[in-house]
Amino acid sequence: MLGDARDDGPGGTGNGPRRLRCPDCGAETPDRWRCRCGSPLRFVDPPVPDAPPPEPDAVDTRDGLWTFDGFLAVGDDLADRVTLGEGMTPLVDADGWDAAFKLEYVFPTGSFKDRGATTTLTRAAELGVERVVEDSSGNAGAAIATYAARAGIDAEIYVPADVKEAKIRAIRRAGATPVRIPGDRGDVTDACVAALGANGDGSGGDTSPAWYASHAWNPAFFEGTATFAYEVALQRDWEAPDAVVTPVGHGTLFLGAYWGFQRLLRAGWIDRLPRLLGAQAAGIAPVVRDHRGPEAADPDGERNDAADGIRIAEPVQIDRIREAIAATDGDAIAVTEAELDRELDRLHAAGFYTEPTCAVAPAALSTYRDRGVIGPDDDVVVPLTGSGLKT
Repeated sequence: MLGDARDDGPGGTGNGPRRLRCPDCGAETPDRWRCRCGSPLRFVDPPVPDAPPPEPDAVDTRDGLWTFDGFLAVGDDLADRVTLGEGMTPLVDADGWDAAFKLEYVFPTGSFKDRGATTTLTRAAELGVERVVEDSSGNAGAAIATYAARAGIDAEIYVPADVKEAKIRAIRRAGATPVRIPGDRGDVTDACVAALGANGDGSGGDTSPAWYASHAWNPAFFEGTATFAYEVALQRDWEAPDAVVTPVGHGTLFLGAYWGFQRLLRAGWIDRLPRLLGAQAAGIAPVVRDHRGPEAADPDGERNDAADGIRIAEPVQIDRIREAIAATDGDAIAVTEAELDRELDRLHAAGFYTEPTCAVAPAALSTYRDRGVIGPDDDVVVPLTGSGLKT
């Protein structure tokens, strides 16, 4: 394990599961899916190791992403950890892109969402939760369903009515109940939230029938996606890349990377933050619209329906995404369906068998280079987030 940062303070582990705090109003709570003021919550004083980084060659990574438990606000009790050995995905040279690809599609359920699922279901186990609900376009739902099965916790996964059948099969085979909801992605979330009970806290307590294992809202999920940063830093001998290019829907990987690299910097294990560069689907690109304007979000009036995994019109963490872009001198651009299709063919021809959505990041990489946002000598890491076997 890397770095012992455990404590017995107000938010620490001596009093059971770590408490949550609202970054907007400052309110603290043992557990809720969002603050009463409407803001997403964060963990109180998430741990940061107070020791120097170990020699990379000396790190035992057999515990996968749990190798970095000194940075994690969940899973202090080994008995509560809900794991399938996930993490430590390969970081490989991609010569045709002059970048390094992190192969996130080799996770147990075929996507990076397993990073968040292992930590979210671990949090649920810590709290004694018996039933979880989640809303998802597919990958997050499959991950939560699988890790709920591993934990012995019942799960209902709310999905769009037109979700790909391969993703529905993964949910059913894990023993979870898929609930198809007509309408857009927002309608799916609304239906899921309605299932949380009258008080809507989603805490799994006596007044709520379920606990919200949301990849967009639940802070435990971002504890998992932050491990992407820890792994990249270790695999690069504790040197941050110049830039990281990720898909952005709800921003779970984008923000996880941001918060993870921030903690590494606070610990003194890296000496700078990488630039965080986002890729969204043309036609539904709210971060690009906010950052660059309507024309940039909807180039030539095109809709990128192939990138179904990131077509999120109202990301709940958009204020934090803005913060990450500003803090890292980052950016966000929209990728058209034609650009995605060309990049997907190129990836497959090079041996990277990914699903369509994750092709937006390497496609955006080319645009960032063309625009001079990424220099010719910059070290760049791009996660390939989902397996083509699921399409």
